[in-house]
Amino acid sequence: MPPSHRLCVAPMMAWTDRHERYFLRLIARHVRLYTEMIPTGAILFGDADRFLRFDPAEHPVALQLGGADPDALARCAEIGQRFGYDEINLNVGCPSGRVQNARFGACLMAEPDLVARCIAAMARAVDVPVTVKTRIGIDDQDSYGFLARLVEAIAAAGCDTLILHARKALLAGLNPKQNREIPPLRYDVVHEVKRDFPGLQVVVNGGIRSLEQARARLVEVDGVMIGREAYQNPYCLAAWQREILGTTEAGPGREEVVENLLPYVERELAQGTPLKAITRHLMGLFNGLAGARAWRRHLSEAAHRPGAGPEVIEDALARLQGHAQCRRLTAA
Repeated sequence: MPPSHRLCVAPMMAWTDRHERYFLRLIARHVRLYTEMIPTGAILFGDADRFLRFDPAEHPVALQLGGADPDALARCAEIGQRFGYDEINLNVGCPSGRVQNARFGACLMAEPDLVARCIAAMARAVDVPVTVKTRIGIDDQDSYGFLARLVEAIAAAGCDTLILHARKALLAGLNPKQNREIPPLRYDVVHEVKRDFPGLQVVVNGGIRSLEQARARLVEVDGVMIGREAYQNPYCLAAWQREILGTTEAGPGREEVVENLLPYVERELAQGTPLKAITRHLMGLFNGLAGARAWRRHLSEAAHRPGAGPEVIEDALARLQGHAQCRRLTAA
């Protein structure tokens, strides 16, 4: 497995947009990043450039598609390849009611033949890898045999990398947030898939919040995908990349990450991006350090104001540094 698949950041709706991905790339150069799930209709009938454009610094980056029509998915995969994505990923795991109404996401698990047709059509349309992210089951269809039939169909269709969220999805009665927390984690099921399908590269997702947990999972599977921890505590990626991928270069410190981000902020503001669209992703950068609250507070209070510019971020950094200096003097 390429090193960039060994450590991935999950596609997260409303979170992993292009600003978040650029920010994370400043912290960790080699972690594989994923877009939010983008429905095929948004690309084919909406503003494709708005949904798909990204900065070249984001590589390696994968496009996650939502859909259930093989032809539409193939067309979107081809468009994604033209935009420069390194991988096209099919979402077979989202449990939201809106997605179910459109007949894609996790409900596709019940239709392995359709999933296979979708994968095969996408694979014919592009030269980059086509991968799948799914759950281990849905509702009462949660036997290992049910999952194995889906995995067998996915592999036969030409997919060689499978991302498994180690929880089943409950399609009625739970919202997406609850579906990320309430169904129990079953890492043993993911391990069994890897044992039974050794030719597949299996990446595990779900509940991985520490480096120690990630190391434990990597004993059994090929890669780990982290979600909320990467968003809420983004600087963890610096250590995770070093320990899991074995990178040797010295990465930037947190304050250097902020300084490196400022030219991007200036470019985006010049193109009409509101500052708050970027700063909302920066809140957790200094978590656990003196001054982190002052950093978050200033960004929250000032970034939404009309005309807010890079100076808001610079001021927030100065407040953090001043708070930390005051703490050191007090301790002395």
